[in-house]
Amino acid sequence: MKNAWIITLRDWRRPELLLLLMAAASPISFATWQALIDNFAIHRAAFTGQEMGILQSLREVPGFLSFAVVFVLILMREQLLAYVALLLLGVGTAVTGFLPSIMGLYFTTVVMSIGFHYYETVASSLALQWLDKREAPQFLGRVIAVSSAASIVAFVLLWLAFEVGGLAYHWMYMLGGGVTCVITLLAWLAYPEYREKVCQHKRLILRRRYWLYYMLTFLSGARRQIFVVFAGFLLVEKFGYDVADIAALFILNAVVNVFLAPTVGRLISRFGERQALILEYLGLIMVFAAYAFVQTGWIAGALYVVDHIVLRPGHCHQDLFSKDCRSG
Repeated sequence: MKNAWIITLRDWRRPELLLLLMAAASPISFATWQALIDNFAIHRAAFTGQEMGILQSLREVPGFLSFAVVFVLILMREQLLAYVALLLLGVGTAVTGFLPSIMGLYFTTVVMSIGFHYYETVASSLALQWLDKREAPQFLGRVIAVSSAASIVAFVLLWLAFEVGGLAYHWMYMLGGGVTCVITLLAWLAYPEYREKVCQHKRLILRRRYWLYYMLTFLSGARRQIFVVFAGFLLVEKFGYDVADIAALFILNAVVNVFLAPTVGRLISRFGERQALILEYLGLIMVFAAYAFVQTGWIAGALYVVDHIVLRPGHCHQDLFSKDCRSG
């Protein structure tokens, strides 16, 4: 019996399970922040479109500075950095509800964003180091599935908390951020320090032959941020979406994409990446144009879901292109 317990304990402390645990911790906080931020900013901090644009711009500054992770790795190992980043994400989310002001939201958003972007930067690196090359693609699919499931659970709980429980904003922010912090601390204490199988470069590497991938990534990020700033704010300010409505919309969007992703992958394989990108850009043009004339709330919500559907080919294309760049 004692030997069986030791074997079970060793299996439980595998690096693969640590990756899955961290993959569940991150979206709980980010989903909470994402679902609440528009309503909280408008109704508690009196945001207009200008302040929301500044907030979303500040949120992306840590993402732009993610290249600095190579310098942070001089001071600490990647596994430790992942823990610290998740704690920043959780703490930044948890205290958001207690600072309902313009400067308060700017501050908590930057803290949350530093944790989110730095975790995302090192998470994929740790997975590629800890996993066998033959098992990595399949396991990374499981990581995405766990992350998506955690987001859906967070959105459902937020809907219940607001629609049924009537919880205040600060309690919902505390619960979302607190769960991430608790999971991270448990992982930090329970799992050992794993050694990297591959020595990581401590410098930036840019290659001229990948310029098209860099350009597509830049344009995609710019387009998405314009839409992220505009769409959610429009739904709340013009059409009166509350927290429960936004959470329900995110749930619908997540479920649709879970079932749609395999179909999109098959379509890209059949028709090619060029046609997939053309479809994406034409679809986005129509969606953005429709937002200029929409006057009905449910149609605006439907456009939000459609936007994420037509964006899926671009995401798949970038993933394939990124894989080609790494293998080249």
